[in-house]
Amino acid sequence: MTRFARCLLLGALAMLVPALAGCEAGADAPTLAFHPASNGTTTVVNGIRIDNAFVLGPAIGSSLPVGGQAGAFLALTAQNHDQLVSAAAPGTATSVTLTNAPVTLPAGALVDMSGPAPQIVLNNLTSPLSGGETVELVLTFTTAGIVTLQVPVEPAAYEYSPPPPPAPTATGSHKSKARSAPASSASPAAGP
Repeated sequence: MTRFARCLLLGALAMLVPALAGCEAGADAPTLAFHPASNGTTTVVNGIRIDNAFVLGPAIGSSLPVGGQAGAFLALTAQNHDQLVSAAAPGTATSVTLTNAPVTLPAGALVDMSGPAPQIVLNNLTSPLSGGETVELVLTFTTAGIVTLQVPVEPAAYEYSPPPPPAPTATGSHKSKARSAPASSASPAAGP
């Protein structure tokens, strides 16, 4: 192949690649649609949009123990002003703590409850909990009422991993790092 033919071929490829790469760049391209970051539950019920709701489980291949805790994460948008006043996980946890109750939902504003620390905590798990399971989560709103949904338990991996706990700090008296006297030193003389 001659040098001119190679240059012509490379020029044609350079013009063809962008055309092929943009084949789905129309007004209805799949990349223009919203895709949640995980397999969390997304739904609209009674004027409340719940996005990417999931429970953070243990590391892959392990389970949270009976009596343990798990955090639930989600984002909320209310069509009209509302408040999230309580949460429950029947059959999974004996109680659920909503750390900042009530959670005010201004009309049309996104309220992000996706962490890093959970604002919905499932306490005293009634059975071991592993990634891949589903949990019934019941959310109670002042206006929208009771919303029940099935949410997945996502394993603590990748972007869902919570930050590590802070390093413990020393409390009480601090020991100073003083050098010890050499073993051959004489004992101090008694005063006069």
